[in-house]
Amino acid sequence: ALTRGFIAKRKHDCLQKYCFPLECTGLFCNRTWDGWLCWDDTPAGRLTAQNCPDYFPDFDPTERASKYCDETGNWFRHPESNRTWSNYTLCNSFTSEKLKMAFILYYMAIVGHALSITSLLISLAIFFYFKSLSCQRITLHKNLFFSYVLNSVFTIAHLIAVVPNPSLVKKDPVSCKVLQFFHQYMLGCNYFWMLCEGIYLHTLIVVAVFAEEQRLHWYYLLGWGFPLVPASIHAVARARYFNDNCWMSVDTHLLYIVHGPVMAALLVNFFFLLNIVRVLVTKLRDTHRAESNMYMKAVRATLILVPLLGIQFVIIPWRPENRLAGEIYDYIMHILMHYQGLLVATIFCFFNGEVQGALKRQWTQYKTQWGQRRRDHCSMRSTSYTATSITEVPVYLYHHDSNNEQLNGRYIEDSELVALKSGETST
Repeated sequence: ALTRGFIAKRKHDCLQKYCFPLECTGLFCNRTWDGWLCWDDTPAGRLTAQNCPDYFPDFDPTERASKYCDETGNWFRHPESNRTWSNYTLCNSFTSEKLKMAFILYYMAIVGHALSITSLLISLAIFFYFKSLSCQRITLHKNLFFSYVLNSVFTIAHLIAVVPNPSLVKKDPVSCKVLQFFHQYMLGCNYFWMLCEGIYLHTLIVVAVFAEEQRLHWYYLLGWGFPLVPASIHAVARARYFNDNCWMSVDTHLLYIVHGPVMAALLVNFFFLLNIVRVLVTKLRDTHRAESNMYMKAVRATLILVPLLGIQFVIIPWRPENRLAGEIYDYIMHILMHYQGLLVATIFCFFNGEVQGALKRQWTQYKTQWGQRRRDHCSMRSTSYTATSITEVPVYLYHHDSNNEQLNGRYIEDSELVALKSGETST
């Protein structure tokens, strides 16, 4: 019924075009409705094409349907049916392959966010456990990691509870729209905490010349408070102007209410990255070190800052038209988007020299304590064995008379005297 409604609406819109003036001169094929799509006036001898309809589940709307206007100004007729024919063969030619790829990307996203949550929680535990790591930079890292955790939690909830559940989407409960609101809010928090990291690094390296102390309450306001504004405006606008089921459709410009500030934050971070790299290269050049060492440090700093500031959307924001290139693009973007938490946790915690030093010191202390406990345990066993050996004196040291006299703890020298006296008596 939903599909028939879409087709009826498209047909109505197409018939409305019949009232408009002709678009072509000379010999051409008249505008027509073929039952699925509307075709405009087309000059003779030309092949026209448009995207496949999106109201069939087995059609890929990114593929192209075509219709040929022959040299006589008539639409092409199929030789078997002798009826005007539109070519929709590409619309479902690669449906199975694309469905398989969609499942792969779907599970890649879930696994990526699960790994991100695990690695981020481990990183947060390390940051909270080691007091020696407490500083403003680590505090910003904690908030950034926590925003990643929440973003991954809401993303997994959306992927598991909403995306594969068409019956839930059809019911359109308020809960799924609330989930979508928090998903959009955490998306904004994620990238604005990236912006906070960029502002802090820029202030630390460029503006304040490596000064440590900064007022962090402005960072909290920007990272947690500001994303509420675009998320709330988007929710209100979506409810009034594009209130689709569970707010899952991406065919609306209202998403720019959230994505616009995110892109602005990414562009500002891109500027910060360039300026930071410029300052780092200048400082490395002023130290008069070897040229290779200078470039190596500059490249390493750039590679570390790229995932932190999230500029991958600025570098490659457009999907290629070629099918193979598009698939490669999808895989790369899924890794950058859904494994970003794992990447950030790895670079800024597990590969962090301060964290590695704290873990090594903790491990050395643990080994020392464990070795001391083992030595103490072995010493206690040795003492116990020695005491036992002393109390268990051999029998031949005692006097062997008919009464089998016991020495009751006397020394060995006393036993020898007793033996001598016994000998004198026998003589």
